Amino acid sequence: QLQASGGGLVQTGGSLRLSCVASGFSFADYAIGWFRQPPVNEREGISYISNSGRRTYYADSVKGRFTVSRNNAKNTAYLQMNSLKREDTGVYYCAARLFPLSNNNWTLTGEYDYWGRGTLVTVSS
Repeated sequence: QLQASGGGLVQTGGSLRLSCVASGFSFADYAIGWFRQPPVNEREGISYISNSGRRTYYADSVKGRFTVSRNNAKNTAYLQMNSLKREDTGVYYCAARLFPLSNNNWTLTGEYDYWGRGTLVTVSS
């Protein structure tokens, strides 16, 4: 299981840190993807971190503002979100994938083995 948390209401320019806690599988063997689903658009990939944490990818829309990390000892991945914009509003999900993904396919939702319940982030002006 995966459970994302840490969402909430924040003003434009603010920060939030999301957490993704895993249970029931060997977290350290799995890469983690972060996705978000805006109110009217499809779910989109925004960040990825390999199982070791050495490889990360970001969507262009969040590069330089968001930072993904993980603590395998705590079975937890994090998404630090800074300089939030209204267009960052959406439900954020984390997903786990046993085998590593490349920069060409990490955003594909069908590539992930487990999905958690999302957490809502609302950015207001």
